[in-house]
Amino acid sequence: MKRIVVVLGPTASGKTDAAIHLAKLLPCDVVSADSRQVFQEMKIGTARPSSDQWQGVQHHFLGHISISETYTAGRFAQEAKRWILDYFKTHNNLVLCGGTGLYIKALLEGIDRQPVSDEIRLKVKLIQEERGLEGIHQALIGLGIPLEKEPEKDNPQRMMRFLEWVLAGKPERPSKPLPSNWTVIKIGLDLPRERLYERINLRVDKMVADGLFNEAESLLPYRNLNALQTVGYQEVFDFIDGKLTREQAIEKIKQHTRNYAKRQLTWFRKDSEIQWFNPDNQDGIWAAVCAVSQGA
Repeated sequence: MKRIVVVLGPTASGKTDAAIHLAKLLPCDVVSADSRQVFQEMKIGTARPSSDQWQGVQHHFLGHISISETYTAGRFAQEAKRWILDYFKTHNNLVLCGGTGLYIKALLEGIDRQPVSDEIRLKVKLIQEERGLEGIHQALIGLGIPLEKEPEKDNPQRMMRFLEWVLAGKPERPSKPLPSNWTVIKIGLDLPRERLYERINLRVDKMVADGLFNEAESLLPYRNLNALQTVGYQEVFDFIDGKLTREQAIEKIKQHTRNYAKRQLTWFRKDSEIQWFNPDNQDGIWAAVCAVSQGA
């Protein structure tokens, strides 16, 4: 049996520490499922853990692409599943850690043609306007997509949507379940709202002390990229534009991060498979993991 232990929850809930603790006990590597920590240039503003914080546990899918690239749940699912298949040739356990619910869902369940970014839509629209349906066909062929078996190849709108889907990472379909010998255990981290908010505020203060404003300023020329349309950077950009004072920007980051944590919890609460624990309850979390036998 191959066992994936998913450690999920809102931002600042202690996922990294819990994942490292479990990975040491199992022992195994950790795969990150965070839609912003994948970007090389966004270290401080995403609270990406450093190699020193890993405590000797190997982490993957952290800071491995540039903000100039388009990264989607579909692409993550494809790349992560391919990596896990190879990893499970020689290992039986893995910890998946993150707060991006769509990434976790895409990997574990598969997703159909997901919503795509405005950047991808504009790219496809320009191809169609400049070169018509033939341009769409040639773009797909150039991406290695055969059109002979595509029943909608003469439908411009359908082919535009198809190209968008391919450029967004061509996520695997729900009809492709995980291998039957893969067991998934979902561990959710939950703590009182006041304590979570306190942890969020402390995290933001630490990011500021670590140089968030300098990091955001260095990324100012790229502010319109999709990767930077996120909490922590937009508020600093507003400070640089003179729309907010430094203190107001910091308070906005804290407020918007709290709002984001609420949205994360709303997403995760819909999943009845998640077992919820206080992050301090390490014994309870470990017992839940051990309750699922690895078998022979």
